[in-house]
Amino acid sequence: MRTMKRGPRFSPAVGIVVLAIGYIYCSTVFIFIERWFGLMTSPGIMNAVVFTAVALMCVVNYAVAIFTDPGQVPSTYKPDIEDSEQPIHEIKRKGGDLRYCQKCSHHKPPRAHHCRVCNRCVLRMDHHCVWINNCVGHANYKVFFVFLVHAVIACIYSLVLLVGSLTNDPQMEEHQSGGPFRTVYVISGLLLVSLSVALGLLLGWHIYLILQNKTHIEYHEGVRAMWLAEKGGNVWKHPYDIGVYENLTSVLGPNIFCWVCPSSSHIGSGLRFRTSYNARTVAST
Repeated sequence: MRTMKRGPRFSPAVGIVVLAIGYIYCSTVFIFIERWFGLMTSPGIMNAVVFTAVALMCVVNYAVAIFTDPGQVPSTYKPDIEDSEQPIHEIKRKGGDLRYCQKCSHHKPPRAHHCRVCNRCVLRMDHHCVWINNCVGHANYKVFFVFLVHAVIACIYSLVLLVGSLTNDPQMEEHQSGGPFRTVYVISGLLLVSLSVALGLLLGWHIYLILQNKTHIEYHEGVRAMWLAEKGGNVWKHPYDIGVYENLTSVLGPNIFCWVCPSSSHIGSGLRFRTSYNARTVAST
């Protein structure tokens, strides 16, 4: 399911992100690049075009992440325990019954979870993100990840231009003595360093999750499952980990040239997923 969510998507947190993107873009292009190279020079035009392209990709992916429905469980969904192509049927931690959402009054497919903020079950739910005012789930996880990639590149690129403009600006003494751009440099420096660190750590975390084919929720569930397995003398393995390359393509798509594009035609219905059991079956045939 990749329908658009109903209702307004704007929130104060989204407004803060939009203002931050606009501020970083304007200060980078019209101050850092202008005072280092000059916007009318070849290096200035080249840097302005490249940074604008990265910023545009950042904005596009951010907008798509906001307005794309992460995936809702169909009201007609029922688990088929006799389906040989679906060897894993997730059960409740207590009782061993198939997972059923009392609030939504239907069974939950594998990897689906109920979001208390959205008040519904979300397919392959990763987490609810206040900064996009939306859940990050099956249909918008890739575009959320691609947004992080472009956001980190944009922040680091802007930070390099900021440092370069300070180092090479012939009017640097003016900035140091309280010139008109000093406040912009200070605010931009604090903002860019903070965002580069925070978004860089978040991007690294999601790269790890993608390589393991886990969601944020499944990581924490796996820690508990691993502890219980070791306590019982068993070995636990995440069932959806089908190998590094297959994990990457299951999220980003089979075409490596489209990995940074906001496309998700490869994701399927979100009601079933390949497992390590499927991989072993294919390898043995």
